[in-house]
Amino acid sequence: MIQTILAFALVFGIIVIIHEFGHFYFAKRAGILVREFAIGFGPKIFHHRKGETTYTIRLLPVGGYVRMAGYEEEADIRPGMSVQLTLDEYEKVEKIDLQGHEESLETVPMEVTSFNFDDDLFIAGRIGFDNTEKVYNVNRDALLVEKDGTLLQIAPKDRQFQSASLGNRMLTNFAGPMNNFILAIVAFTLLAFIQGGVPSSEPLIGAVEEGSPAAEANLVEGDRVISINDEPVESWTEMVTIIQENPEESLTFQIEKESNETVEEEIVPNAFDAETETIGRIGIQSYLDESLSSKLTYGFTETLFIITQIFTLLGSFFTGGFNVNQLGGPVAIYATTEAVVQAGVIGLISWIGFLSVNLGIMNLLPIPALDGGKLLLNIIEGIRKKPISQEKEGYITLVGVLFLLILMLLVTWNDIQTFFLN
Repeated sequence: MIQTILAFALVFGIIVIIHEFGHFYFAKRAGILVREFAIGFGPKIFHHRKGETTYTIRLLPVGGYVRMAGYEEEADIRPGMSVQLTLDEYEKVEKIDLQGHEESLETVPMEVTSFNFDDDLFIAGRIGFDNTEKVYNVNRDALLVEKDGTLLQIAPKDRQFQSASLGNRMLTNFAGPMNNFILAIVAFTLLAFIQGGVPSSEPLIGAVEEGSPAAEANLVEGDRVISINDEPVESWTEMVTIIQENPEESLTFQIEKESNETVEEEIVPNAFDAETETIGRIGIQSYLDESLSSKLTYGFTETLFIITQIFTLLGSFFTGGFNVNQLGGPVAIYATTEAVVQAGVIGLISWIGFLSVNLGIMNLLPIPALDGGKLLLNIIEGIRKKPISQEKEGYITLVGVLFLLILMLLVTWNDIQTFFLN
């Protein structure tokens, strides 16, 4: 249990941090103020401020976000609010506390009447027992203390997301998924070197378990399966599917030995209880291509293969073959991580690569609130030569958020039924 929780936290943390770091790095590079780098959603359980950015870990492990000035909601300050101002030696505001703490000798209590943190950089309001109207200039890097204690730096207009060039905004939005693909390529390349080679897609026999049905039939590493029950076998996946579908059923294998001799062997797969069904196993592993070139290219080929599989699944949504059971949320990821842990480091690295590709593709879907939806709005802006109004973009994003919430609830309930209730 503890091992699974730690593995889940490790896998989830690596994938989300790498994704969000893409947004973070290119936002900073474009001069955009990054206020918060968050892992998870909901209440804070840890926070640390360094430079302009507050780094937080939040309660719900369902993603993460980078809070950029002018992109996410601004701090909740409004006329009529009571705040505490901290002034520097020149009587310019360097901190605005929105928590409503008790007055102190080091702060100036104010009831806010107006403010501007974009252009003019001032805050005005009533102070003292006689409610004197007072206007203070605000430093460009003044801090806001939100009601939950989060420190946020104000953002003049030139530090806001909308002020960056269209190209920089598109790159910032795309950088998260891009980092996921890079992580997957690195993970699969590392996997190829750790396991000593690349699993062949051809129906070639690799390692054979001692005492297994394959060993009893004298199968050895390097043998090629030509057919099973007189049906030609073209790939490793095709061969495994036939074996798994026939537990405790006699199968006739036509085998080509490395000497080019062809033999026939009767093999009865052992029955193995998987999570939802009984499958056949004969105790073989795929053949490993140990060449350096295959190891160096495996990260790219495996990532591309998974991308192709995902688009095939998405395509079935339009052709009628799509089923919600093919989707998985945090519960499914946790449950699968529990099984992956048993495979050790190799299983975890492979799982990180697989999930990273999935997260990258999911975020590129043209759904408002996802990176793909934001990129679509960037493209529309490029075509129209002017941005969509913030009000309209807000409504579009709200629709996207509601859609994602409904989808997340549906997928999570489906996962609970699959892994717990059934």
